[in-house]
Amino acid sequence: MFQYIIKRLLYSIPILLGITVITFAVMFFTPGKPTDMITDFNTKVTSESKERLVKLYGLDKPVYVQYWNWLKRVAVLDFGSSFKDGRPASQKILERLPATLLLNILSIILMLLVAVPVGVYSAVRKYSVFDRTLTVIMFVCFSVPAFWVALMLMILFGLWLGWLPISGMVSFTFQDMSFFGKVWDLAKHLILPVFVSTLGSFAVLSRYIRSGMLDVLRQDYIKTAYAKGLSKRQVIFGHALKNALLPLITIIGLSIPALIGGSFIIETVFSYPGMGRLGYDAIMARDYPVIMGIGVISAFLTLLGNIIADVLYSAADPRIRYK
Repeated sequence: MFQYIIKRLLYSIPILLGITVITFAVMFFTPGKPTDMITDFNTKVTSESKERLVKLYGLDKPVYVQYWNWLKRVAVLDFGSSFKDGRPASQKILERLPATLLLNILSIILMLLVAVPVGVYSAVRKYSVFDRTLTVIMFVCFSVPAFWVALMLMILFGLWLGWLPISGMVSFTFQDMSFFGKVWDLAKHLILPVFVSTLGSFAVLSRYIRSGMLDVLRQDYIKTAYAKGLSKRQVIFGHALKNALLPLITIIGLSIPALIGGSFIIETVFSYPGMGRLGYDAIMARDYPVIMGIGVISAFLTLLGNIIADVLYSAADPRIRYK
């Protein structure tokens, strides 16, 4: 297993480099320059000043030279300075990281707490009224755009009822609140983003769990377990569920990039100060260092998530072995 992990990490290096090359090329050939956001809105900036600014950031050099200079900095975990405000890109990313971690960890916990029992019960009660109703609800949850759901909930609970805040992570008076007041204020701001970010994943995961459970419940060893006199609860949770966890492992592995990278749509709609909102603002401002920094982190976490999922496969199913 250890040798397999080492090989996968080594194979991931050229894949990661390929991703950075494609991302950097897309940024380079996008119309306009990052300095345009600085100079176009200032009528006092002369053409000579624009040229000096382009040379300052090294944007006058060929694309392969810019990429090589950037890659050398990334090798020592230096993503460069933001074109927008001159601050280190890594510092801006680290500032937004806790907010994104909080949002996505809560979303994953809620998703698992609801989707796994629902998927198991739906498989056990196959083709029942509950199962058919849940199937329709899951298709609706998966089909409805997340941004539309977010806007509808903001209108309902934020504007009409006034129960929940519709933007930000905390209130303006957060520092003046008591400890429990701060906890409650933070919780109110997280309810809508967590619910919306969980909705689509919950629909997918519950269907995966149901499908996996249906396959397992048809196996011969399940019939043998019933024949030995085990109760239905023991068979389902002691034997069947463990062997139906492979789809769950896949979802968790793929959730790792989103755990750090955040959701561009959800965080932007709710003005949530996370990595997704940072990435959106960086794209709008053509802030290449921040965009590339988030891109590299997301690509690395995607590859790492796949490796973790493969390792967990072996732990969940002893029949799986890697050579």
